[in-house]
Amino acid sequence: MVMPFTVVLLDQHPLWLGAVVQVLENEGMKVVGQATRPKRALELIERHEPVAFVTEIMMPSDGMNGIACLREALERVPTLTAIVLSAYDDPRHIDEALQAGAAAYVIKTARPNALASTIRGVLEHTVPSARWEGATRAKGQATDHEFLVLTPRQGEMLQLVAEGFSNAQIAKMLWVTAQTVKFHLANVYRVLGVSSRTQAVRVAQARGLLSPTPPQVALVGHRDLDLDVEIGAVHL
Repeated sequence: MVMPFTVVLLDQHPLWLGAVVQVLENEGMKVVGQATRPKRALELIERHEPVAFVTEIMMPSDGMNGIACLREALERVPTLTAIVLSAYDDPRHIDEALQAGAAAYVIKTARPNALASTIRGVLEHTVPSARWEGATRAKGQATDHEFLVLTPRQGEMLQLVAEGFSNAQIAKMLWVTAQTVKFHLANVYRVLGVSSRTQAVRVAQARGLLSPTPPQVALVGHRDLDLDVEIGAVHL
């Protein structure tokens, strides 16, 4: 008999916790603990050693926010997979969560099936865990973009931007949502130190990050994934 994935949830809103429990258990997962405070979540994680920890970022004052709780949870149970489920969709919060060790970042505006499928996909390794990659440079060295690092997915999207495709067109080509394209490009802009598509292409060309002879790409139809799920800086 296959054992269900076990999950601990953390969110300051009990009603939201109840809704997430229903979504996950409808997918065959087992919620072994719910908490509205980080310290209580850590107690539940140590007691049950679940497979997954789903947490919001912002918490009521408890001496610890969701990011700090995520980091400590991973230290206490190294085999734990952490997924952030948050109302915050700005790059700063997403970056912080991914750097803290989150395997995926899901926006609360996502449909219920998007959350469930993302968690299951990460746990079953059918959706890759997030991996943070950014610009790296020697300590004290000028930030002149000499040491730029882009993931293959970021490079692919940047190439398509350089070829003149819109976010919506790129989403159709790569079978992802337009929001996911926007998220990846935001990471690209940060790595390149720019704030627009035009600037990104110019810097990428100057640094040899683009193909000199871009391949022809066919715009094909795709199924409507209807997922507002962000998985940052990963190989999809």
